[in-house]
Amino acid sequence: MKRKGADRKRQGSLVCVGVGMTLGSHLGPLARSHIENADVVFMAVSDGVVELWLKQMHPDVRSLQHFYREGKSRARTYRQMVDAMLKEVRAGKRVCGAFYGHPGVFALPPHEAIAIARREGYAAHMEPGISAEDCLYADLGIDPGTFGCQHYEASQLLFYNRRIDPAAYLVLWQIGIVGDRTLARFSTGVEYRRVLLDVLGSDYPLEHEVILYRAATLPIHKPRIKRLTLRKLPTARIDLDDTLVIPPARELEADKTTLARLRALDRSGRRG
Repeated sequence: MKRKGADRKRQGSLVCVGVGMTLGSHLGPLARSHIENADVVFMAVSDGVVELWLKQMHPDVRSLQHFYREGKSRARTYRQMVDAMLKEVRAGKRVCGAFYGHPGVFALPPHEAIAIARREGYAAHMEPGISAEDCLYADLGIDPGTFGCQHYEASQLLFYNRRIDPAAYLVLWQIGIVGDRTLARFSTGVEYRRVLLDVLGSDYPLEHEVILYRAATLPIHKPRIKRLTLRKLPTARIDLDDTLVIPPARELEADKTTLARLRALDRSGRRG
């Protein structure tokens, strides 16, 4: 005879879905189906209107936002979020985690919860959503295929030796907490941004135009698009959700040696 615990283990499941960035506009039919058919839905959205919208889709929607607190390590917050979802999975329930944007982009708990659930033998997967990056390309009219596009978490750019290509777009996420090593702050100040400015100043002129960007979360809102010179970045108004976009500062430089090799292959008629 099989134990009841084993039966519950087979029945429990987890899916993490993205609700997109703009209320109601970005939710796909598959993500909606997972939300509506789950036994319990956990949501990680910071807008009260979005919370009410999700609660209209399901009778048991639980917020994960209360785990956040100023001065509390985000590593601990993320562990608590993962534990909350997995507790219900282990109880044999179909669990859906609904996250802003794409559940796999700048969102550690979905990745961690899915990995643990799979190790324990539960069905677990992720459904993509429209992310802030997708909105950025549309709102700013950027095609990443034209000049190339580099993406870094802003603090990571400071903590490690990374190579910047000024001929491509540079996108720095979570600029509002740049330089934070505590994982417990909701913002860092002017002096931290001066450190970032010093790093960027090695590759970009201080009068180069940059963009502070934030995607719209409600249909009645417009995205924040603030253009300023790099020099003014430290004293600019920057919120937690803002992203820094730095357009190319120099032209693409042809690799003459490689182009010569390719021309030689073209002349020889080789195709393999």
